[in-house]
Amino acid sequence: MRRFRSLLSARVLIPAFALFVGVASYVATLPGTDAALGVCTYYSSATYKTVVGARGTGCCGSVINWGVTSAYKKCQTLYCTDQICPN
Repeated sequence: MRRFRSLLSARVLIPAFALFVGVASYVATLPGTDAALGVCTYYSSATYKTVVGARGTGCCGSVINWGVTSAYKKCQTLYCTDQICPN
């Protein structure tokens, strides 16, 4: 009985480990999110009340480029986890 258990555990553990390595390799090759996704909003003065423009990259690589730039800006990173981008 002991011999059967060791043989069974080897027959189960080796394929399970191979499956785990295969899945881990597949997940590691999936494309990640672009860390440079983000937008900077430009304001007319140091009060940061009137928006005069924006520059950046949105989800799915869309370009955000409107208005003018100024010395008064606030930048933020976009995390697009809930969107499926068309190829």
